[in-house]
Amino acid sequence: MNEKLKLIRQPLKTDNKSRSFINSFLILLLGTGLGFFAKWLDALSIDSTIWWHRIIGKLDLGNVLSEFPIWLGLTLAISVFSYTPLKSAINSFLFLGGMCVAYHIYTVVICGFDPSDYMKIWYGITIVSPLLAVICWYGKGTHPVSVVIDTLIIAFIFPLCFSIGMVYFSFNGFINAVIFACVIFILYRAPKQITIAVLAGTALAFPLSKYIYIFIPS
Repeated sequence: MNEKLKLIRQPLKTDNKSRSFINSFLILLLGTGLGFFAKWLDALSIDSTIWWHRIIGKLDLGNVLSEFPIWLGLTLAISVFSYTPLKSAINSFLFLGGMCVAYHIYTVVICGFDPSDYMKIWYGITIVSPLLAVICWYGKGTHPVSVVIDTLIIAFIFPLCFSIGMVYFSFNGFINAVIFACVIFILYRAPKQITIAVLAGTALAFPLSKYIYIFIPS
């Protein structure tokens, strides 16, 4: 089985265990910091007389960091650029785990309420993230299986970045469009590969969108 998986994508070997540990620790810190930052923005009262408040308001950063696409994009990047499938699983779990715990703690301690019911969704995503990260890691390979994985990733994220249905399409904010473009960039290996994945993934997203909207946190 291991040899068959290597045909899809070869692990990038690294013997520097201390560097690997430091990278994972920094990813944990990144998730934790972004979790605190996301909740701080969510609770921030925008004052239009303050210039940097106006920027936050125009970009709608508070809502962007409380929704799914940005976290999916960041976790995808962490997954596919990890050295091995195992590191992909570990790093993704640490990133999302740090984010969830930080967001939860800030809400309880600073905002004064416990969002446990809402956070169960995110904790559930964190628990399954190692398995999903490993699958995504193989999406950066050169095998036809990688194209299938890329297609499914795009089919899943497309309805999160845009408002779509069987007969309609509309933009869901500038930042979400940028996130979708970044996902394409992350998955890119060759023009043919990404063209097939984007076209097939977009086509698949429309019939799947009504099911995806049921399960995503908002």
